[in-house]
Amino acid sequence: MQALKTYIVEDSAVIRENLIATLEELVPVEVVGSAADESTAVHWLLQPEHPVDLVIVDIFLADGSGLGVLRSGQAMEPPIKMIVLSNYATTDIRRKCLALGAEAVFDKSNEIEALIAYCGRLAVHAPTAPGAGLRPN
Repeated sequence: MQALKTYIVEDSAVIRENLIATLEELVPVEVVGSAADESTAVHWLLQPEHPVDLVIVDIFLADGSGLGVLRSGQAMEPPIKMIVLSNYATTDIRRKCLALGAEAVFDKSNEIEALIAYCGRLAVHAPTAPGAGLRPN
């Protein structure tokens, strides 16, 4: 099973580091980069030399928002698989995120196990050919 090339968009360094350690320990995930703000994330994701299988996005960032990252992701070809991990996973936020192309929304406070399970299922079904990760144009 090939590791999911994953990009993390999270402004809290502590949460980001803990999330990376947890995911890389428990599921086949390779974190290939991270950003604390919207513009850095979008710029990185637009680079064709940065193939990713999954992007995990927080809603509230140091600058900009995760909603902007999701909005930008909709315009990328091929589309990038994005999920949201937030402390503000209200019904309204979930609806907005899904409308902007998020595949799933997880609450940081009580859905980490569900996030890990999701990533595990995704890794099992990830493409295994060399260079098969999603590549934005």
